[in-house]
Amino acid sequence: MVVVMDGQTSDADVKKLADKLESLGFDIQVIRGESRIVLAIIGDTKDLDSFPFYAYTGVKEVLQVAKPYKLASREFKDTNTIIRRKGVVIGGKELIVMAGPCAVESEEQIFKIAHKISELGIKVLRGGAFKPRTSPYSFQGLGLEGLKLMARAGKEYGLLVITEVMSIEQIDVIAEYADIFQIGARNMQNFMLLKELGRIKKPVMLKRGVSATLEELLLSAEYILSQGNNEVMLCERGIRTFENYTRNTLDLSAVPSLKELSHLPVIVDPSHSTGRWRLVGPMAKSAIAAGADGILIEVHPNPKVSLSDGAQALKLKNFCKLMMELNAVAHAVDREINLTGNVD
Repeated sequence: MVVVMDGQTSDADVKKLADKLESLGFDIQVIRGESRIVLAIIGDTKDLDSFPFYAYTGVKEVLQVAKPYKLASREFKDTNTIIRRKGVVIGGKELIVMAGPCAVESEEQIFKIAHKISELGIKVLRGGAFKPRTSPYSFQGLGLEGLKLMARAGKEYGLLVITEVMSIEQIDVIAEYADIFQIGARNMQNFMLLKELGRIKKPVMLKRGVSATLEELLLSAEYILSQGNNEVMLCERGIRTFENYTRNTLDLSAVPSLKELSHLPVIVDPSHSTGRWRLVGPMAKSAIAAGADGILIEVHPNPKVSLSDGAQALKLKNFCKLMMELNAVAHAVDREINLTGNVD
């Protein structure tokens, strides 16, 4: 259930209603917009049919949210969620590009990539320190050492750091070094992990599982939101179909669909979805045209010797060229990337 209050309602009047509902055993989340204040009532609300909502100052409307995901829905919040972290804005007019290697392999590798992308004006460094791999014999990342290298590179070049968290036990150490948590496709429905991340006051990017519906993705986001963390972004990274030419099938229809269903920012990962570096550019352009708020791209100085997913990584030269092309597409749909450096 959602209670809509006038945007000019005093904090005291909002608190009066929230305190009363909490005393009845409900969890309350308050979202303040420009013209309205929304109270989300979390719990079994069937006994509230006779509650005197309109006796409270500022109450304009009481709505039952029909969708199973409440806090993630447009019914709960009709304005887009904007995530701000150290001057970086995700979900606004500017498209955010997150670039870096699939896995951190060495100091030389991660610093070279961080230096180049920062020259372009890219604001977020991506990379895996703890790597979930299908085969137990594949490179699993450098662990804490890789995490520290990313943090140093990010600090050196003024970049936010996003990396994957695989278990509850890793949350505290990753929180110390990274700015954004990434939940991989394999962990999209690791509900205990999602709930713990909901108690952390750092942004979370939630990737869609390979066989997950949009509703399932949004319900997973609901686990994080329901614990009080409102800084959640969704990531379309391809789903499993009968097609085997590409690594996965990138569902670009998910982008406008999610934007219609939810207020959360939507990021697209054309690298993991296609698995082929030549397809990354066309799908990244298409994602921007479809309305994505950001792109997640794998970059490597020498993909041929990459220890993880080299076939889908762009060389730095190709990445620079692609940024120019993406910028043109962004302007065509009234968005911007804000490149600041030399792309040669």
